[in-house]
Amino acid sequence: MPTVDRWLLPDGIDEVLPREAARIEAARRQLLDLFSCWGYDLVITPHIEYLESLLTGAGHDLDLQTFKMTDQMSGRMLGLRADITPQVARIDAHTLGAEGPSRLCYCGSVLHTLPRPLSTSRSLIQLGAELYGDASSASDIEVISLMLETLKVCQVEGVHLDIGHVGIYRGLVQAANLDDATERALFDALQRKASDEVAALVGDLQQSSVGAMLCSLVELSGGVEVLDRAHALLDGAPESVMAALDDLAEVAQVLARRYPDIPLYFDLGELRGYHYHTGVVFAAFVPGIGQSVAQGGRYDDIGRDFGRARPATGFSTDLRFLVQRGQIIGADLPAAIWAPHSAESDLQDVVATLRAQGERVIVALPGQGDSDAAQHGCSRRLAYSAGSWQVVELNS
Repeated sequence: MPTVDRWLLPDGIDEVLPREAARIEAARRQLLDLFSCWGYDLVITPHIEYLESLLTGAGHDLDLQTFKMTDQMSGRMLGLRADITPQVARIDAHTLGAEGPSRLCYCGSVLHTLPRPLSTSRSLIQLGAELYGDASSASDIEVISLMLETLKVCQVEGVHLDIGHVGIYRGLVQAANLDDATERALFDALQRKASDEVAALVGDLQQSSVGAMLCSLVELSGGVEVLDRAHALLDGAPESVMAALDDLAEVAQVLARRYPDIPLYFDLGELRGYHYHTGVVFAAFVPGIGQSVAQGGRYDDIGRDFGRARPATGFSTDLRFLVQRGQIIGADLPAAIWAPHSAESDLQDVVATLRAQGERVIVALPGQGDSDAAQHGCSRRLAYSAGSWQVVELNS
């Protein structure tokens, strides 16, 4: 095998070098501290699990994104996690078994078989928070607010929020009693805003109120005024549809008051994660990026396969991508202090004291002198003067 093949990485699999690693770690610490302040408890999930557990409640896309292999001990299929959310749902439903609401957060690497659209990476650092056990809009508002605070901590600029509710489409489709093939085609046409195709697919339903409502979803997008239009155009829709509109109105009112500088965009034909989510869905976007920087939504009853159905809502983001788009305070490696190579106990005591104070101290190895300090990022050095070790400028 040629030597070059020994250090090449697979396409989309990345290594992180010191400067970027320091920024990612600084962000991880700050954000997990933020989550803790909001009452979210950290959990750490395994990288590999039985496949059926990893894919619980997930759609077809997650199945395709999951690396699979056979367990040599049990003979069962294993998967490398492509999404941490199902694992956290298992912890809530089975391992913890809390009766009331529970708040959990996580940060860990995930692997995808293929990169996301507009990306080249298959190795992500997924950061997220989940709130279980409460079905009210208050939980959705809390999770969306925490997502926006996460972006604020990372100083991601130009954020605008895209909000939808899959319950609107789901309620109308159920009322229309469409067959599976027609429903799948309608779903695809709505995502492309293909109004002519939507009209053709509802066919004879166009003369009914439900058919007209399905057609109107193509146009129901824009600012908060869209919700008022929706109430008028969807008047007479099933109760579940009107309840979904009321949920969106409550979310809009609270978020507009809390975050007046963040534009809110509503799209009632947005079906992001339709086969996975059950209620409000949301995503944060920034100018110049064709994909969301953070996203989430409600996915009630995800714990059913683990023996306990629970209301749930949450969000996630790729921490590395987030760091690349923002600015993390205190992320750069601090300028170090260079200490000479010596076995003298008084010098070792000084080095230990400086490190305990949070200073970065690099001790020279045999054969190294002050001339080697700069290449290790040192701007100061320890010098013996007037009977004690002093920290001085490197060139002094």
